[in-house]
Amino acid sequence: MTKRGDGKLNQLMRELPQGLFVDASWMTAHDYSRSLRSQYVSGGWLEQPAYGVYRRPQIGVRWEQVVISLQTMLGKSLLVGGRTSLDLQGLGHYLAADLRDIHLYGPTPPPGWIDALGVAQRFRYHNSGRLFRDDPLAAGPVLVQDADALDRSVPPPLADSARKLPAGQGEWPLVVSTPERALLETIDGLPGKESFHQVDKLVEGLSTLSPRRMAALLRLCRSVKVKRLFFYFATRHGHAWLSRLDPKDFDLGSGKRVLVRGGRLDPQFQITLPEDLDADA
Repeated sequence: MTKRGDGKLNQLMRELPQGLFVDASWMTAHDYSRSLRSQYVSGGWLEQPAYGVYRRPQIGVRWEQVVISLQTMLGKSLLVGGRTSLDLQGLGHYLAADLRDIHLYGPTPPPGWIDALGVAQRFRYHNSGRLFRDDPLAAGPVLVQDADALDRSVPPPLADSARKLPAGQGEWPLVVSTPERALLETIDGLPGKESFHQVDKLVEGLSTLSPRRMAALLRLCRSVKVKRLFFYFATRHGHAWLSRLDPKDFDLGSGKRVLVRGGRLDPQFQITLPEDLDADA
């Protein structure tokens, strides 16, 4: 290989952290031609786990590496959200090692190749703009791309939506939904994709939510169903933060919402709920 080629290879080893993925567009943008990429693959410096996808050789792959690659190397505006975020922050039902579905939220879906990498978990994409108007995720990438980002607060307007967690991938953090946003994302899965009883248990344990952050997200929330269910569960468990959130301050729509056919009607929030969800608990 030529000296220029050796220099480019050394540059690539500096620019591409071990364990992270880049695609052909990233390679082209960083002046790595198709022929150079072919040389690096044939020489064992790179491997190609899926068509048009590259990483430095490594045995196995973890889902965190895939998501961090999207958030950092490829600049995708995606959060790990919903139940996955709550579980990662120790607020859900499962340990991180037990996760089966990884819920990703953002204005555009991740590239299809993430499902071809052999990750044990399943990636589930959700369009964040459907749930939140003026979603800050639509403004651009969610992560400052430097190794010191773990010690920095997320700049506004993302502060209500995103936080950074250590992910065991060197110094690269994983960006996840705040507990407040993750709760609304989880509630959005009712009644079809989530269990009323599981969400009830989740809310029971969320005694430290930020009412200021929750209020900001509720104002952005498009879903009357989600807002009514949030206030139903919050009222049911009576956490201290609820005293700083008044349902009258938010648009909860009008009329009844039939969420469970044949269920009982909650008179305060005008939503139908499962008969066996004890309203007096």
